[in-house]
Amino acid sequence: MPLIDDISGNLDVLYYGPISMGSQNQRMTVDIDTGSADLWVPVNCPDCPHPGYQADKSSTYQETGDDFAVQYGTGEVSGVLAQDRVSVGSLVVDNQYFGAVDHESEDFNATPNDGLIGMAFSSVASSGQPTFFENLIKANKVAAPLFSLHLTRHKTTGSTLCLGCYDSSKAVGPVTWVPVTSMTYWSVSMGGVQVNSNSVAMPKSLTAAIDSGTSLIYVPQDVATAIYRQVPGAQRADQKYGPGFWSYPCNAKLNIQFKFGGSFFALNTVDFNLGHTATCVGGVVPMGDSFPEDLAIIGDEFLKSWYSVYDYSHGARVGLAPSINNHA
Repeated sequence: MPLIDDISGNLDVLYYGPISMGSQNQRMTVDIDTGSADLWVPVNCPDCPHPGYQADKSSTYQETGDDFAVQYGTGEVSGVLAQDRVSVGSLVVDNQYFGAVDHESEDFNATPNDGLIGMAFSSVASSGQPTFFENLIKANKVAAPLFSLHLTRHKTTGSTLCLGCYDSSKAVGPVTWVPVTSMTYWSVSMGGVQVNSNSVAMPKSLTAAIDSGTSLIYVPQDVATAIYRQVPGAQRADQKYGPGFWSYPCNAKLNIQFKFGGSFFALNTVDFNLGHTATCVGGVVPMGDSFPEDLAIIGDEFLKSWYSVYDYSHGARVGLAPSINNHA
């Protein structure tokens, strides 16, 4: 499934791709989100930023009568729960549950995609129904119970979602497997961070959600502070760039690594830098107060350095292999 990288300045904002829906195979575009588990598109939503799905033209569309709503870290949508035929390429699921959304918060106004497809486990789905990929696994329509993501760096095209497959041409090294902590989100144990080989003080192990639907890396406030204290010349930059942001000298020598499971994974410093004027801006930011104190969210900023694999077998695990991006 080819994905488009939505780019704003130095930031790769989100990655989205095409699906087909209904009896007439209407093309919709959806944000690929491993941090949620619901599929939704706008239907009969005059205030939505995109025209949306024309459900009245599909003979296979049906509404369940149940309300549908999802609250994200940023933004929320609501509508009714519906069913219809959904396909990606030759992979088809009949009667796939999805949200027929008639309200989107303003957070979605600037996004280029029509809707969103959640790729986490259905145990956290607001719909209470299996995800599109879980239905493919149940119907034995994929070669393996896994999917893989290659996310480009500052390139509109070239990113891919591989359903049931692993594309070895997108990696330049072996896969390191990390078990998930629970079959909810694609969450792994985060046991440490190193900056320039110095361990960052962490009060306890964190649960890190590997989340393709998030642009940056979010950690608890005290962990973010501890990371930047190890970055030479780093300073708080709340007033200039917003709450929680730090700046640092662009010539600072940096080697930042995150420990997932028992292995360390390096963050490419090109992705850590969100842009610069006189100084550079760091892409690790503190979580909001409403999030659990032991949670980290590892977004696209990290996934551009690593080809990621999401495997439902072996008790569920995430695989990370060095991305070809780092050898471009």
